[in-house]
Amino acid sequence: TGTSGLCFSKHVSRERERERELKVMSEIKVVDVMSHDQGLLVHEEAVSTPNLNEKKRLASLDIFRGLTVALMILVDDAGGDWPVIAHAPWEGCNLADFVMPFFLFIVGVSIALAFKRVSNKFEACKKVGFRTCKLLFWGLLLQGGFSHAPDELTYGVDVTMMRFCGILQRIALSYLVVALVEIFTKDSHEVSLSTGRFSIFKSYYWHWIVGASVLVIYLATLYGTCVPDWEFVVSDKDSILYGKIQSVPCGVRGKLNPPCNAVGYVDRQVLGINHMYHHPAWRRSKACTDDSPYEGSLRQDAPSWCHAPFEPEGVLSSISAILSTIIGVHFGHTILHFKEHSARLKHWISTGLALLSLGLTLHSPTVMMPLNKQLYTFSYTCITSGAAALVFSALYSLVDVLEWKHVFLPLEWIGMNAMLVYVMGAEGVLAAFFNGWYYRHPGNTLINWIKEHVFVRVWHSRRVGVLMYVIFAEILFWGLVTGVCHRFKIYWKL
Repeated sequence: TGTSGLCFSKHVSRERERERELKVMSEIKVVDVMSHDQGLLVHEEAVSTPNLNEKKRLASLDIFRGLTVALMILVDDAGGDWPVIAHAPWEGCNLADFVMPFFLFIVGVSIALAFKRVSNKFEACKKVGFRTCKLLFWGLLLQGGFSHAPDELTYGVDVTMMRFCGILQRIALSYLVVALVEIFTKDSHEVSLSTGRFSIFKSYYWHWIVGASVLVIYLATLYGTCVPDWEFVVSDKDSILYGKIQSVPCGVRGKLNPPCNAVGYVDRQVLGINHMYHHPAWRRSKACTDDSPYEGSLRQDAPSWCHAPFEPEGVLSSISAILSTIIGVHFGHTILHFKEHSARLKHWISTGLALLSLGLTLHSPTVMMPLNKQLYTFSYTCITSGAAALVFSALYSLVDVLEWKHVFLPLEWIGMNAMLVYVMGAEGVLAAFFNGWYYRHPGNTLINWIKEHVFVRVWHSRRVGVLMYVIFAEILFWGLVTGVCHRFKIYWKL
């Protein structure tokens, strides 16, 4: 009896030791978040192992963020010469129209990782509120009108004409809403999921309830609001109509055309027409200019709304944009709960294809929900989120599965210091500094000389020269700068 008892005891000990080993291996595979604060928003993802005192970031997400920042620089600085990559004047989806949804998707993934564990909800909410305020501050400073970088060497803004909305403001709203949902619903789902196919959706049902509520509010307002006739004063000093009052006839409901949609109506009522964007993409439409799809002077017979402001990051469209972040959060939850690469990729790819299919179906003429970034329609949300899912899946396969990380190092460095590149590069603050030093004439700057003599004249084409300049003198330049910053642990913390 004593021998059998000893054998049983050893057997139990071996089983316990085996369980401990399995638990350690399981924890190694799960991304454990250490909040970095080094990206464009919530930074996020580090792997923490019980045996190694080191941090390992989710490289594919950093690279995706860096790719999105690079795309922003590309479409902003080369889009004027290559309208096929610039924002679509109204309906449609060009390369530039994927940038904003990609950012929101990345923010969602980051939120899921950053708030994997919430020990103190009050402290977590305080942190979210503080970051939201910083995003709003930088958004107003960079896109509110105070900075005229990089071409105009002046600063200051008339507060009666300050633009209230922008890229960082939209990110701030989505981040605030989704992060609070993530924090306050932590106790409503299990840490480990059941084996059901849709268990991950059931476990985070509160997120989908919020997403459905956002969609209902958006669609009800978009199609149910009667847009009355409206007037505005032309503020473009180069226009022959400067200072004159223009009227736009509407009196319709559920229209998605430029002058009479509910998105613009809500912004005019909430923000005020003077606080909206004064150079909307619709000015490149055929109805407004003969140079379409390029920018050009407005036609003499152009409809009155061509002279009007329109806010592409407005109130109602930003409410719809929250859906992109909620979808991103779902992909972050997949990282936390699916241990195998194949399981994650299978779920991501199938979800991405489903979103693309739904978006294309909604975009069909029979459904009447066109693909439109300016309005942030539901079809646009589905297609861009599906595209983000597939791009992220591809990067995850190449970087985290096949370990081809070295191929994307410049993009990873940009992604780890994205706020620095956004402010100094995408918003042109560094370029404005160099443009402040010129020879005899404000146009004779070092940047313009490099662009014209090193790129445009070499390629004997302005379009190709500008494209090469943006790729090598801007994107690659910032990749090297952020690489040096990474070497010396220098980050722009938000």
